Amino acid sequence: MTSSINQVYPVIWHNNSVSLIDQTRLPNEYTFVEIHRSEDMAQAIKTMIVRGAPAIGVAAAYGMYLGAREIETGDRHEFLQHLDKVAQLLRSTRPTAVNLFWAISRMLKAAYETLGTVEDIKQILLQTAQAINIEDLQTCHAIGDNGLAVLPTTPEKLTLLTHCNAGALATAGYGTALGVVRSAWREGRLERVFADETRPRLQGAKLTTWECVQEGIPVTLITDNMAAHCMKQGLIHVVVVGADRIAANGDAANKIGTYSLAIAAKAHNIPFFVAAPLSTVDFELTDGSKIPIEERDPTEIYQVGDTILTPGGVDFYNPAFDVTPAELITAIITENGAIAPGELVKSQPQHSKLLAE
Repeated sequence: MTSSINQVYPVIWHNNSVSLIDQTRLPNEYTFVEIHRSEDMAQAIKTMIVRGAPAIGVAAAYGMYLGAREIETGDRHEFLQHLDKVAQLLRSTRPTAVNLFWAISRMLKAAYETLGTVEDIKQILLQTAQAINIEDLQTCHAIGDNGLAVLPTTPEKLTLLTHCNAGALATAGYGTALGVVRSAWREGRLERVFADETRPRLQGAKLTTWECVQEGIPVTLITDNMAAHCMKQGLIHVVVVGADRIAANGDAANKIGTYSLAIAAKAHNIPFFVAAPLSTVDFELTDGSKIPIEERDPTEIYQVGDTILTPGGVDFYNPAFDVTPAELITAIITENGAIAPGELVKSQPQHSKLLAE
């Protein structure tokens, strides 16, 4: 295992291709996968080589450019028809993470609005993907600092619980929920992170703990069903999680298990924050009941490595996400500050309308 990695960037444009940290091999192997084609990017998103809503959005943007680069025609109309097919391929990979659809819509808008030759459009697409990448990194730093401003003022050093991985690995870098962790650690406000293991894919155990260890942030791993007990024991001062899609009313979809965590936090009077960029808010959805929930392969539940955990004849249900109602959320921490769930609509940015176009 690598002993120290100062900066983690899961999606890197390098030498005319995309380098992705292979998150399926962490924490034991820190390796990269080189992506040269849109089909390979779609597969990398689907198999969770790259995961986390903002990181998926960045990866999809580059995937759109890679697909555009493969189109061999100088006819604008024909080129745009083929580009629409690339968009359809990438959209089909993960249904819940709205950043995926937002980034693809932004890339298509850039293509359709660009005058000039097909080569001009391709160049604009690369520039747009790079801009999405840079903007997300800047957004994460802003989220981290905005989160620091709303954390409880007592005790002086906090213990923070998080679920799944909403760190540098899930974004262009720095992270959303772990962006808040990093900012709090930088300012001496953080005592320790408690990380849920996050069944069934164990992103908390494998990825969140890995990120904390790289930066020397004290981290304690607990199983998902220990969270309420830890709260009752006074071990948790605040909960901060990420999100894959947030409805206009503030209902937030995040990794399965987040909803029960929010209920436990409410019962123990512990602040519960969602940290996410405004691009994660789907203003076209009035509430969380309309958020599509991805269901994944049941082998994630019944098999660990080569070991089968259950007897034959068992049925399985494996939703990847659940929806936390807005009334359980203290605030949504965005790049524009911490926003009460009911006030989200007032903060709707112009670019969020891309999803409806």
